This record gives sequence, C-alpha cells and structure tokens, in this order.
Amino acid sequence: MTPNPVTYFEIPVTYMGRVIEFYEAVFAVALERVQIDGHDMALFAFDEKHPGISGALAKGESYVPSRGGPRVYFSVQSIDQTLTRIRSLGAEIAYPKTLVGNFWIAEFINSEGNQIAISADGE
Repeated sequence: MTPNPVTYFEIPVTYMGRVIEFYEAVFAVALERVQIDGHDMALFAFDEKHPGISGALAKGESYVPSRGGPRVYFSVQSIDQTLTRIRSLGAEIAYPKTLVGNFWIAEFINSEGNQIAISADGE
C-alpha cells in the first residue's frame, strides 16, 4: 500500500454551472471545465509542489449527489472566513466549527446536496 492511498476525488453534481459558481466563490479558485470519458467535469487545480490531492466536480449517470457518501475535506486558511462565504451563498452549515485535536473543522451542504467538510490548522 502506498503511504498516501487517496490520490483523487470526484464530487457528484446535477447542475454544473451552479456548482462551479458555488465552489469558485467559497474557495476563491478557478475550476477548469472539461469532458472526460463522456462526463461533464470541473477540475480543481493541482500543484505537485504542494501536499494534498486534487479532484473534480462530476456530472453523469453514475454521479448522484448525496449527504451519505464519503466526506471530502478541503483545507482552508480560515474556517471563519470560509464559513462566512458559505453562509453568504445560502448553504446550510451541517456541522459547526469544532476543534478536533489540532484542527478546526466544519461541514456544509453544497448547492447539490453533498455534505462537504473544511479544515484548518488550530488557531
């Protein structure tokens, strides 16, 4: 087994345009919209010089948004600032800012109905 077995993620979506706007606003990033194997996708940037993985928003028959699937954690600089942006977009906070060990975490429901998490180093 490799030291870091998770290499990529895909978040199921129904309305690609809406969810791209949501993630670009929450994380202040630009997503790259592409077609992969007949699926509409929006790729998060990846920089090999930094730790972590990347992934995509994915639309297709096998991609069904749900709160019950795996939980993806996005690293952010500030939980408070990110939660402010999330709330301003009308998203539901599913799990409030909580200190767990040395990390702050929180969870929200994205525009498609997926439960997503954010984490930041303890302040």
